[in-house]
Amino acid sequence: MQEFNTFTWISIFAVAAMLINSIGIWAIYKNHEWAEKSREYCMCFAAGILISGPLIMSFPQALQKDSDAGFAALAGFLFMYFSNKLIKHRTKQKELAFGITTVEGIFIHSLMDGVIYTVTFSVSTVVGVLTGIGLVVHEFAEGIITFSILLKGGISAKKAGIYAFFVAALTTPIGAFIAYPLVRNLSNDVLGLALGFVSGVLIYISASHLLPEASEYEKKHSTLAFLLGIAFSLFIFFTKH
Repeated sequence: MQEFNTFTWISIFAVAAMLINSIGIWAIYKNHEWAEKSREYCMCFAAGILISGPLIMSFPQALQKDSDAGFAALAGFLFMYFSNKLIKHRTKQKELAFGITTVEGIFIHSLMDGVIYTVTFSVSTVVGVLTGIGLVVHEFAEGIITFSILLKGGISAKKAGIYAFFVAALTTPIGAFIAYPLVRNLSNDVLGLALGFVSGVLIYISASHLLPEASEYEKKHSTLAFLLGIAFSLFIFFTKH
């Protein structure tokens, strides 16, 4: 019965995350003109989330589980750095490389979200629910962010919506369901290293891509959008705690 209850909770939150993310993608797709006018604000908001979230949540948790998580974070940062170099070399297009590299990071992050659902609910239902609420809340913004980034990469609105669904929405339940049969074999050290790697990936995306791109076309109140992204992460943090 406990097995059934744990899997049920994981399924509910993983599917809810996918649905909320999809709603965010649909909302921005239906308001494409607004997205074009507000793209830089979305970039700044995304940067605030993706640089503060790992620093205040993922990375501290990673260090608690494994003191060597800093090395994993560095590996994640360097992985994205050299991935971007390789993509730029092959595509010869800065904008396309920007979109692909950023979506690559969100893909890893969304898969990890699913793993986190599985791990936390396996620890206890209360911990899983508190963590799940925080993760589901950020899915709406993540859907908007992914769609906006793909547009920035030069992809059409229709394709951006489809790709965003597969990269950011569908990957969370996939990560959860793949991790579920394996989670009992995962040690805290391994999970800590994985969280550290993801933290490095997301910090790279924010500091090396989103903020420079947004600053290049800086608009009035763009700094406010960045601070709102940080405030959003803090909201999730205090919701979880």
